[in-house]
Amino acid sequence: MATPITEIEDLKRIYKRRVPKMFYDYCESGSWTEQTFRENTTDFDKIRLRQRVAVDMDDRSTATKMIGEDVTMPVGLAPVGMTGMQHADGEILAAQAAEEFGVPFTLSTMSICSIEDVAKHTKKPFWFQLYVMRDEEFLENVIRRATEAGCSAMVLTLDLQILGQRHKDIKNGLSAPPKPTLKNMLNLSTKWGWGMDMLKTQRRSFGNIVGHAKGVGDMSSLSSWTAEQFDPRLDWEKVKKIRDMWGGKLILKGILDADDARAALDVGADAIIVSNHGGRQLDGALSAIRVLPEIVDAVGGQTEIHMDSGIRSGQDVLKAMALGADGTYIGRAFIYGLGAKGKQGVTDALNVIHKELDTTMALCGHRKLTEVGRDILLLDDEFNRYRRNI
Repeated sequence: MATPITEIEDLKRIYKRRVPKMFYDYCESGSWTEQTFRENTTDFDKIRLRQRVAVDMDDRSTATKMIGEDVTMPVGLAPVGMTGMQHADGEILAAQAAEEFGVPFTLSTMSICSIEDVAKHTKKPFWFQLYVMRDEEFLENVIRRATEAGCSAMVLTLDLQILGQRHKDIKNGLSAPPKPTLKNMLNLSTKWGWGMDMLKTQRRSFGNIVGHAKGVGDMSSLSSWTAEQFDPRLDWEKVKKIRDMWGGKLILKGILDADDARAALDVGADAIIVSNHGGRQLDGALSAIRVLPEIVDAVGGQTEIHMDSGIRSGQDVLKAMALGADGTYIGRAFIYGLGAKGKQGVTDALNVIHKELDTTMALCGHRKLTEVGRDILLLDDEFNRYRRNI
């Protein structure tokens, strides 16, 4: 009899056993010393919850909206590169699980399954995350492809102009598919389940790039192209141009500063995502949950404010919503489920978070998530100890 999945950590343990080390490390790593990566989760521990009793807890609802779309709970699946290497056809399976659960799925530019693949295997519109590349023709084409696939929002990532160094990826020689080195082959030989699934699919490289970017027709040309393509020239003027090229709902991801949040308002963002890229870019940056209140105070009510980086439970979701977020995202939490059990694992992760969110909301004295505010929180003195030196 299988052990019940009661928390995200259960999925993580299975995931670690099943998935090759380089892809586990890709998920479970931050840049440099990984300080920000760690604090994204530990800073949630500095927030306590205020229990209320003798409150009618019947007819509860976690339903709300994100950028005007109805959601079962305000928890989208974040864009995660190489999801299809965590499990065969991973982006398709995750998108299907999200669709059935009633939450948004965001496809990464650096996905294994292409935009067209995911659109073909889903019924409802999904969101597309864009990395800005130097290749203007590729940029225009990928935006057009997202439009033709019916994507209902674009998530434009702003914090990857220059790639933060992740030591584990370099040491593992991260690639998709894995390079046939002795070290990799020895590790892969212990991951039979993963390997058998991968043999059943043809999707083993970056589906949005190979065959779509000029001069990239195979793996040998892909690595050099991606190393050169992230555009360090991305600025607010270019954001405006991309907004006009896209023409649909625009979400700006990677906001960690109130001044940048105000600039996002000026370019007409439909939402911003308070995010430090899961601790994978600027090591030493504050955690997303610690920055969230300042950004809510600066621009809350003028645009939707979403948050990612560090969410591993429904309690984390509730804390973010209480601090003013209109939506949240999980990345690693759903990847654990996907790598562990495929589509069912993603559903398990969503079920765990939903149950934790619903139960915690009730014990804090609320029946509707839309009514939750900062009054349910008790903050550690350390939570707000950082201030800009101005």
